[in-house]
Amino acid sequence: MTTTYHLNVNELSVEVINSIKAAFKDKVVDITVSEAMDETEYLLSSPANRESLERSIQDLKEGKGITFTLEEFQKKYGNDEGDNL
Repeated sequence: MTTTYHLNVNELSVEVINSIKAAFKDKVVDITVSEAMDETEYLLSSPANRESLERSIQDLKEGKGITFTLEEFQKKYGNDEGDNL
């Protein structure tokens, strides 16, 4: 089993450790800590992705975007697990 915890260092607590212990009861685990990449930096990190995003932004500026409400999105694409978007 693999689980990723994405949180601010200020959110580290005994409760986080206890949740890891509960999830991996009596198992040996590897814990690696790394600084998360900024989301914008990540999205622009590859030339192809950057070009696609820039093209999408240009399309929106030209009025080529599609608008919908959250309810319309959930109806069309579902929300099987009940998660909030």
